Amino acid sequence: MKNLQKKILLIIPAYNEEDNISMIYNSIKEFNKNNKINYDVIVINDGSKDKTGEILDKEKIPHIDLIHNLGIGGAVQTGYKYAFYNNYDIAIQFDGDGQHDINYVSKLIDPILKNKADFVIGSRFIDNTSAFKTSFSRRIGIRIISSFIHLFARVKVYDTTSGFRACNKEIINLFAISYPLEYPEPITTVELVKRGYRIKEVGVNMNERQGGVSSIHAWKNAYYMLNVCLSIIVASTRRYK
Repeated sequence: MKNLQKKILLIIPAYNEEDNISMIYNSIKEFNKNNKINYDVIVINDGSKDKTGEILDKEKIPHIDLIHNLGIGGAVQTGYKYAFYNNYDIAIQFDGDGQHDINYVSKLIDPILKNKADFVIGSRFIDNTSAFKTSFSRRIGIRIISSFIHLFARVKVYDTTSGFRACNKEIINLFAISYPLEYPEPITTVELVKRGYRIKEVGVNMNERQGGVSSIHAWKNAYYMLNVCLSIIVASTRRYK
């Protein structure tokens, strides 16, 4: 089945993204127009306290408003539920802060379209496609998480915290039912490997955050690292049907 015959959805979680959300949506619309393609969009407004909701309403951007802030896991799962109920073939997580490059969506979904992968991770580290790599301290943390995943799940993933990810219909259905609220990127990777799904990592370009403030703060790093590594161990020892 060709790309244009597939129903493809970009899931954009957004928390306090008033500086970015309009620019991101318009860039996707422009990309669709220029390339004669149709990537649908659903923005999950995760209880934003700024003007994100007002902008979404005013500019008629397709969105779901969450009454309370659920965090990245809950927001993204809401997107997967939307994808499931609307019968999408491929769902792509696409950050609301301007870091992800719409020009690389085709590369991200290509292994799925060719039936060579069920789940694809867009990576800053697998090759030199992306000039922006994130801070040194975060790169160290990502390497530690990568080592834990390799040790306990027997798969090498370089960009373990990448939120630029695509999945096929079967995984959409799975994530709509069950998706971790905390540390979703590394934990879902482990769970999918353990369930026998085919995972591939492809080089993509990523940008620095275009505006706003990241939800991950330096003082949380040690706590984050300890808990994510423990969660990887737990996920890897679970029995999956």
